[in-house]
Amino acid sequence: MTEFGIHASHEQIPPGALLDAMIAAERAGFDAAMCSDHFSPWSARQGQSGFAWSWLGAALQATNLSFGVVNAPGQRYHPAIIAQAIGTLGSMFPGRFWAALGSGEFSNEHITGDKWPRKEVRNARLRESVDVIRDLLDGQEVSRDGLITVDRARLWTRPEVTPPLIGAAISTATAAWCAEWADGLVTVNAPEEHLRAMIAAYRNAGGRGPICLQVHLSWAGSDEEAAAIAHDQWRGNIFVPPVCWDLATAEEFDVVSENVTTEQVAAVVNISADTERHVEWLRGYAALGFDRIYLHHVGQDLTAFIDTFGAKVLPALR
Repeated sequence: MTEFGIHASHEQIPPGALLDAMIAAERAGFDAAMCSDHFSPWSARQGQSGFAWSWLGAALQATNLSFGVVNAPGQRYHPAIIAQAIGTLGSMFPGRFWAALGSGEFSNEHITGDKWPRKEVRNARLRESVDVIRDLLDGQEVSRDGLITVDRARLWTRPEVTPPLIGAAISTATAAWCAEWADGLVTVNAPEEHLRAMIAAYRNAGGRGPICLQVHLSWAGSDEEAAAIAHDQWRGNIFVPPVCWDLATAEEFDVVSENVTTEQVAAVVNISADTERHVEWLRGYAALGFDRIYLHHVGQDLTAFIDTFGAKVLPALR
């Protein structure tokens, strides 16, 4: 059966409140959780960006949920440091942690002051980073002289079972490429035809492991309120690559999204006050073949969402 988890949005919610929400989500019946590792939010209105890695240790300790994180090694983080972080969490919480690796966004990576490479170079850098991380988690001493430089790195604390390294993708080409190295795939909600193509691209290229979906949604007491929440919080996230990859700051996202309409937001966020409508959407995603679906309510107050979906949506899905 498909597992239904919750997405913890560090860009929108302070870390303490987000931890409380994960504890409540477990009590409400969510199976798992995931988050993204950002340095910057998508909008100044979101107003947060807690450090995912320290928060994950607290969240794993405070709950029995499994947790994943989407991370971009190679620029803001040296991959040896990410291997150490993965190894530590995997050692402390065996079988409950996974990391999804992607090529990153300029809004998070520009802080180093380094050049932002072309997409094909970022992919090559990611591939080298994955190899470094895997070799370190396997116990090897690693040296490299390529896009990634490593000098005699070795992990002294390693988990008995290596956490899965998942591929993060939003295009079919990237999904097929991830099949070369990943232990699974994670993507975001999109039209059904595209999601079918994503799954097929990954599996047909030999992709193994679970296929996961992050679903952006907005629920409230009325359709109007749900739409207002989505428009306020998520209108900067409607842009397809390369725009979403290459903008530098939250303020730039706010400028380019100034005239985005609610209808445009509804193309990327499932907006409804009707829990039955959300059940229909989620059943549809599960029927496509997703093994795990993570629900991201794009509002900043998760309390009513967790209570309502725990009482009405999750039982209907099961």
